[in-house]
Amino acid sequence: MTAEQVAASVESGMTVGIGGWGSRRKPMTLVSALLRSPVRDLTIISYGGPDVGMLCAAGKVRRVVAPFVTLDSIPLEPHFRRARQGGEIEFTEYDEGMFMFGLLAGAHRLPFLPTRAGLGSDVLRVNPELRTVRSPYGDGEELVAVPALTMDVALVHLNRADARGNAQYLGPDPYFDDLYAKAAGRCYVSCERVVDTADLLKEGPVQSLLISRSMVAGVVEAPGGAGFTSCEPDYGRDEAAQRQYVEEAREQG
Repeated sequence: MTAEQVAASVESGMTVGIGGWGSRRKPMTLVSALLRSPVRDLTIISYGGPDVGMLCAAGKVRRVVAPFVTLDSIPLEPHFRRARQGGEIEFTEYDEGMFMFGLLAGAHRLPFLPTRAGLGSDVLRVNPELRTVRSPYGDGEELVAVPALTMDVALVHLNRADARGNAQYLGPDPYFDDLYAKAAGRCYVSCERVVDTADLLKEGPVQSLLISRSMVAGVVEAPGGAGFTSCEPDYGRDEAAQRQYVEEAREQG
């Protein structure tokens, strides 16, 4: 597929999950195609980075669900900060561990998963819709019941993929891209290079085959498709471009 075809499949009002982490391995080619599309009123689920900021700046977002929105080497994404402080978007903020359990619940088609993450913190105060449950075992410990994070569409970027949708990461961390793929009604994968299926195991070990074709609705070959975020080992984050991005955001106001 092309990035434009992927963007055309996204409708206003949908919930879109975006893989990667902060300013690392974000599907920026797919995000850019969304920016050029007429879609609006999106709910974005993300360990957020410039993907979230750009979509907020373009007026595409109604609600963000995230544990953070950061550029990693620059602590806070400037466009997201402005949208949040200006009350332009709704924001559901979870602890990082809670967010992971929400993705796990969505991936396994469970309504929620229990966790200790968030107990004793303001997460429960600022999210009054959250509930706790008591363990039916042992001493009946009280736990946070994190609701499943499900989405209409997931967008992820991997190092390699075949034309069928088997996708591979070669960097130091899978992040949670496989959970996004499983928790979504449809998942689209962009990649640095499409290769023959047999060549995937020449690139890395079998454990690096993160996403199965059974989870994937379409593949986009997009060399440099995570830039300016990192896509190790193919390339690192373009720190100069990221600093310029932040400076331009400040100049815009």
